[in-house]
Amino acid sequence: MTSLRHNPEFDAVADRAPRDAYLDAARACILDVGWRRTTLTEVARRAGVSRMTIYRTWADMPTLLGDLMTREWAGVVTAQVEGSTGGTALDRLVSGVVGTARTLRENELFVRIVELDPELILPYLFSRRGRSQDHILSLTTEAIAACQGDGSVRPGDPALLARAALLAVQGFVLSAHTMADEGVTLDALDAELTTLLTRSLAA
Repeated sequence: MTSLRHNPEFDAVADRAPRDAYLDAARACILDVGWRRTTLTEVARRAGVSRMTIYRTWADMPTLLGDLMTREWAGVVTAQVEGSTGGTALDRLVSGVVGTARTLRENELFVRIVELDPELILPYLFSRRGRSQDHILSLTTEAIAACQGDGSVRPGDPALLARAALLAVQGFVLSAHTMADEGVTLDALDAELTTLLTRSLAA
């Protein structure tokens, strides 16, 4: 029998809790004072550990922020995808995508970053994809391929269809508030996104 003390899987689980606690502390800092005023020293103070403990995991704040955003957004996506029930496979796919857009748009960390430090998001719109976007694309590509298998989604490269869908959805996440007013609500826009995705993907 392998000793738990030297079991890599056991070590990974044991290491996860403090890392999440450090990310929780960073999240709290950003919500309170914004990204620009958050430092690794402040994260360490809030987490109740030494600065070196934090520095051993993250060399700088951008690296920490990348891990925090990946954890936050991936958690939202996974919850929405796994929580979609009822209807056809395509209905569940579209429901998960629209639910992800709505939840991200209302996520307090996302809102805080957009309000105070929107420049943090610009590289992921104009320069490169982030880990969260790759995670979303992976899940969406798999779901589209599965829907093609049962005939509910039209033929085509699943990766291409997933990327086109993500490009459309990003606008509903980042800019929907600029299109909503007393005449057009966010709920109405989300309903239109549901129609857009369903009709563009349906066989």
